[in-house]
Amino acid sequence: MKLEKEIHQAKFKDPFQKLVVNLIYSGNWVNFNTNKLLKEHKLTPQQFNVLRILRGQHPKPVPIFTITERMLDKMSNASRLVEKLRQKGLVARSECGNDRRRVDVVITGEGIQKLEEMNKLVTTFNQNLSANLSEKEAITLNDLLDKMRGDDEEEG
Repeated sequence: MKLEKEIHQAKFKDPFQKLVVNLIYSGNWVNFNTNKLLKEHKLTPQQFNVLRILRGQHPKPVPIFTITERMLDKMSNASRLVEKLRQKGLVARSECGNDRRRVDVVITGEGIQKLEEMNKLVTTFNQNLSANLSEKEAITLNDLLDKMRGDDEEEG
Protein backbone atom coordinates (compact mmCIF):
# COMPACT_ATOMS: atom_id res chain seq x y z
CA MET A 1 0.00 0.00 0.00
CA LYS A 2 1.21 3.49 -0.82
CA LEU A 3 2.68 5.51 2.04
CA GLU A 4 0.37 8.45 1.32
CA LYS A 5 -2.67 6.23 1.85
CA GLU A 6 -1.22 4.55 4.96
CA ILE A 7 -0.53 7.80 6.81
CA HIS A 8 -3.26 9.91 5.16
CA GLN A 9 -0.87 12.50 3.76
CA ALA A 10 -1.28 13.59 0.17
CA LYS A 11 1.93 15.56 -0.33
CA PHE A 12 5.48 15.78 0.89
CA LYS A 13 7.86 18.73 0.69
CA ASP A 14 10.16 16.73 -1.62
CA PRO A 15 11.14 13.12 -2.36
CA PHE A 16 13.76 13.14 0.40
CA GLN A 17 11.21 14.08 3.06
CA LYS A 18 8.98 11.26 1.80
CA LEU A 19 11.97 8.90 1.88
CA VAL A 20 12.67 9.64 5.54
CA VAL A 21 9.01 9.20 6.50
CA ASN A 22 8.81 6.03 4.39
CA LEU A 23 11.93 4.57 6.03
CA ILE A 24 10.60 5.28 9.52
CA TYR A 25 7.16 3.89 8.66
CA SER A 26 8.62 0.79 6.97
CA GLY A 27 11.06 0.18 9.83
CA ASN A 28 8.20 0.36 12.32
CA TRP A 29 6.17 -2.01 10.11
CA VAL A 30 9.00 -4.55 10.12
CA ASN A 31 9.46 -4.13 13.90
CA PHE A 32 5.73 -4.59 14.57
CA ASN A 33 5.56 -7.78 12.52
CA THR A 34 8.83 -9.10 13.97
CA ASN A 35 7.60 -8.41 17.52
CA LYS A 36 4.42 -10.37 16.77
CA LEU A 37 6.46 -13.38 15.64
CA LEU A 38 8.91 -13.25 18.53
CA LYS A 39 6.24 -12.72 21.19
CA GLU A 40 5.11 -16.33 20.68
CA HIS A 41 8.60 -17.39 21.83
CA LYS A 42 8.81 -14.86 24.66
CA LEU A 43 11.73 -13.04 23.05
CA THR A 44 12.33 -9.43 22.10
CA PRO A 45 13.93 -8.51 18.77
CA GLN A 46 17.07 -7.50 20.68
CA GLN A 47 17.27 -10.87 22.46
CA PHE A 48 16.72 -12.63 19.13
CA ASN A 49 19.56 -10.56 17.66
CA VAL A 50 21.90 -11.62 20.51
CA LEU A 51 21.03 -15.29 19.99
CA ARG A 52 21.73 -15.03 16.26
CA ILE A 53 25.07 -13.32 16.91
CA LEU A 54 26.05 -16.08 19.33
CA ARG A 55 24.87 -18.86 17.00
CA GLY A 56 27.05 -17.38 14.26
CA GLN A 57 30.12 -17.69 16.49
CA HIS A 58 29.20 -21.02 18.10
CA PRO A 59 30.98 -22.82 19.72
CA LYS A 60 33.41 -19.93 20.35
CA PRO A 61 32.56 -17.66 23.29
CA VAL A 62 31.80 -14.04 22.43
CA PRO A 63 32.75 -11.11 24.68
CA ILE A 64 29.87 -8.79 25.58
CA PHE A 65 31.63 -5.84 23.92
CA THR A 66 31.62 -7.77 20.61
CA ILE A 67 27.90 -8.47 20.98
CA THR A 68 27.35 -4.74 21.56
CA GLU A 69 29.31 -3.86 18.40
CA ARG A 70 27.29 -6.29 16.29
CA MET A 71 23.82 -5.42 17.62
CA LEU A 72 21.33 -4.01 15.13
CA ASP A 73 19.88 -1.76 17.83
CA LYS A 74 22.88 0.26 19.03
CA MET A 75 20.87 1.54 22.02
CA SER A 76 20.48 -1.97 23.45
CA ASN A 77 22.11 -2.91 26.75
CA ALA A 78 23.86 -6.16 25.80
CA SER A 79 24.71 -7.05 29.41
CA ARG A 80 21.08 -6.81 30.46
CA LEU A 81 19.93 -8.78 27.39
CA VAL A 82 22.48 -11.51 28.05
CA GLU A 83 21.34 -11.77 31.67
CA LYS A 84 17.69 -12.19 30.62
CA LEU A 85 18.70 -14.86 28.10
CA ARG A 86 20.81 -16.59 30.77
CA GLN A 87 17.79 -16.68 33.08
CA LYS A 88 15.85 -18.39 30.29
CA GLY A 89 18.65 -20.96 29.87
CA LEU A 90 19.42 -19.83 26.31
CA VAL A 91 22.96 -18.57 26.94
CA ALA A 92 25.79 -19.15 29.41
CA ARG A 93 28.23 -16.51 30.55
CA SER A 94 31.61 -16.71 32.22
CA GLU A 95 34.28 -14.30 33.39
CA CYS A 96 37.49 -14.43 31.42
CA GLY A 97 40.27 -15.77 33.65
CA ASN A 98 42.98 -13.23 32.79
CA ASP A 99 40.63 -10.19 32.47
CA ARG A 100 37.88 -10.19 35.10
CA ARG A 101 36.15 -7.23 33.41
CA ARG A 102 35.61 -9.32 30.28
CA VAL A 103 32.54 -11.55 30.20
CA ASP A 104 32.30 -14.24 27.53
CA VAL A 105 28.95 -15.56 26.37
CA VAL A 106 27.99 -18.74 24.48
CA ILE A 107 24.65 -19.92 23.19
CA THR A 108 23.40 -23.08 24.91
CA GLY A 109 21.91 -26.13 23.23
CA GLU A 110 18.52 -24.85 24.38
CA GLY A 111 19.26 -21.49 22.70
CA ILE A 112 20.17 -23.20 19.43
CA GLN A 113 17.00 -25.29 19.65
CA LYS A 114 14.94 -22.12 20.24
CA LEU A 115 16.39 -20.54 17.07
CA GLU A 116 15.68 -23.72 15.09
CA GLU A 117 12.05 -23.63 16.26
CA MET A 118 11.85 -20.01 15.14
CA ASN A 119 13.34 -20.65 11.69
CA LYS A 120 9.90 -21.51 10.29
CA LEU A 121 8.47 -18.20 11.50
CA VAL A 122 11.38 -16.22 10.09
CA THR A 123 11.18 -18.11 6.79
CA THR A 124 7.45 -17.37 6.55
CA PHE A 125 8.05 -13.67 7.20
CA ASN A 126 10.77 -13.59 4.53
CA GLN A 127 8.47 -15.41 2.09
CA ASN A 128 5.83 -12.76 2.70
CA LEU A 129 8.39 -10.13 1.73
CA SER A 130 9.32 -12.09 -1.38
CA ALA A 131 5.65 -12.13 -2.40
CA ASN A 132 5.88 -8.35 -2.76
CA LEU A 133 9.48 -7.95 -3.96
CA SER A 134 11.47 -9.93 -6.47
CA GLU A 135 14.99 -11.04 -5.56
CA LYS A 136 16.36 -8.45 -7.98
CA GLU A 137 14.28 -5.72 -6.31
CA ALA A 138 15.47 -6.82 -2.86
CA ILE A 139 19.09 -6.63 -4.03
CA THR A 140 18.47 -3.17 -5.52
CA LEU A 141 16.75 -1.96 -2.34
CA ASN A 142 19.63 -3.27 -0.21
CA ASP A 143 22.14 -1.53 -2.47
CA LEU A 144 20.21 1.73 -2.32
CA LEU A 145 19.91 1.61 1.48
CA ASP A 146 23.64 0.93 1.78
CA LYS A 147 24.31 3.84 -0.59
CA MET A 148 22.01 6.13 1.40
CA ARG A 149 24.00 5.47 4.59
CA GLY A 150 27.26 6.03 2.72
CA ASP A 151 29.43 3.30 1.31
CA ASP A 152 32.50 2.76 3.52
CA GLU A 153 34.47 1.24 0.65
CA GLU A 154 34.13 4.36 -1.48
CA GLU A 155 34.97 6.71 1.42
CA GLY A 156 38.19 5.07 2.41
